[in-house]
Amino acid sequence: MNISIEKFGVESVDLLLKVGLETFSAAFEADNTAEDYQAYISKAFDVEVLKEELSNKASEFFFAKQNGEIAGYLKLNHPLAQGEDLGGKCLEIQRIYSLPAFYGRGIGEALMEKSIAVARENNYEFIWLGVWEHNPRAIRFYEKKGFEVFGTHPFLFGNDLQTDILMRRFL
Repeated sequence: MNISIEKFGVESVDLLLKVGLETFSAAFEADNTAEDYQAYISKAFDVEVLKEELSNKASEFFFAKQNGEIAGYLKLNHPLAQGEDLGGKCLEIQRIYSLPAFYGRGIGEALMEKSIAVARENNYEFIWLGVWEHNPRAIRFYEKKGFEVFGTHPFLFGNDLQTDILMRRFL
């Protein structure tokens, strides 16, 4: 199965909104209250917020396509755009999602390989990410990719203060 990874920018905001909502819903809607879910997506998936993220020169967005069809996406943050100051040369994977119809087809693997390639191109020491503590499928995936837990941080999802596990992989 042919997977391509293509960088995109603000011109694809409408497509990012569609894919982002579908992947996010599949990952988190069932495990949170409707109120918290709606409160979170109304801010995080606002078109103007997405345009601002896409315009940030310290962030990069990529679509994964399989046989020409969008199958997932990736958001990487270089040091100036990162959610945590980790004091080192590192790359943050802020979002890495596959559409449900493409689960098990190597999309996550391809997006992770792109992340590693970008980190190596920039001579970063490690890649890091935050993953919800109640997402065992994602945690197992990251562990298989060589990521290890190094901390936690709070994450406000609507009005629910949740905990993200911080994981990193040295290069």
